[in-house]
Amino acid sequence: MAKCAVCEKGVHFGNGVSHSHRRSNRIWKSNIKRVSCKVNGVPQKLYVCASCLRSGRVERA
Repeated sequence: MAKCAVCEKGVHFGNGVSHSHRRSNRIWKSNIKRVSCKVNGVPQKLYVCASCLRSGRVERA
């Protein structure tokens, strides 16, 4: 569910590195918001990332 409907940005995986340099798996979640957008002139609820909202890639209803 945590995926942008416009750019399909999702979660990112990597390593958390402690002070002693031991590594553990960690996850970065994208800043996804559920907003009302116009799709073909009809308001529709979509999951959109904050960078797509700021750049104006979607028109809010």
